[in-house]
Amino acid sequence: MILLLLAILFSLLLGRYPLSPGELIGALRGSGPADAGAPAAIRTALVRSVLLDSRLPRIAGAVLIGAALSVSGGAYQAVFRNPLVSPGLLGVLRGAGFGAALAIVLGWPPAAVQAAAFGGGIGAVGCGVAVARAFGENSIVMLVFGGLLSSALFTALLGILKYVADPDDQLPAITFWLLGSLAPVTPRELWWLAGPLVLGIAALAGTGRLLDALAMGDDEARTLGVPADVVRLGVIGLATAIAALTVSLAGMIGWVGLIVPHAARLLVGPGNTRLLPLSACLGGMFLLAADDLARSLFVAEIPIGIVTQLVGVAGFLLLLPRARRGWT
Repeated sequence: MILLLLAILFSLLLGRYPLSPGELIGALRGSGPADAGAPAAIRTALVRSVLLDSRLPRIAGAVLIGAALSVSGGAYQAVFRNPLVSPGLLGVLRGAGFGAALAIVLGWPPAAVQAAAFGGGIGAVGCGVAVARAFGENSIVMLVFGGLLSSALFTALLGILKYVADPDDQLPAITFWLLGSLAPVTPRELWWLAGPLVLGIAALAGTGRLLDALAMGDDEARTLGVPADVVRLGVIGLATAIAALTVSLAGMIGWVGLIVPHAARLLVGPGNTRLLPLSACLGGMFLLAADDLARSLFVAEIPIGIVTQLVGVAGFLLLLPRARRGWT
């Protein structure tokens, strides 16, 4: 937690308008720094505008989204007993992408695009679960099978929308939205979505004991008084909801829910009681660092989805020699 706070303070100083620690402290306290090049009042107003209107919402969004994706990825891995599972397994990312693309093609306003993305993600997972239920089974294999079918379906539907979209306006908007970005995050959006995200993260982090019981098998979990099917579907539903919220807020950001739980597992072991809270902290730090790179490496900002994929691949290759020992 201390490292996360230090990372937040460091990120507040970075950007196209760099700040000094003294300016940061003065702006947060409301006092003007001594600046010979500009009137203190104007300088303080400018610094506070940069912090409150742009940098703080973006940093808070990065921490919340990184924590949500990481804890949902850890929960998915625990439910499916597979370390290679990520929040996109049941089609939530593709469904959210389809929902957002549909709203863009129809010319809906930004708030409606976010709502459509959330609804599309929930609908895609519901479709995958419905396929598994159609065969009369609640097994993990059938859930994975339903997720694969749902992902393929919504990938095809997304492709159709990209084909019929206006190539001069709508298609670039869909493409950039799918790449992911924290630039559109505003204080108003955080006001509406921070509460559900924090509650979802806390609720998932509190299911550690139940997930540890599921890890021993459904029969063993039932002997301990844990309703395996109810817990599995409940955790999947909660993890899907917060993952869909992150997509509606910042677009599709991959690899966070896959690689961060691995790093947490190497630090504290496989016990979900400690793994999930640590995954949330590490996920916030990971996405915050990725966003710092996205807005600082070049003059033009890089979509954060590209940065997380590049950093995720490199990090996974570093973790792979140690992580694979627990797979066999």
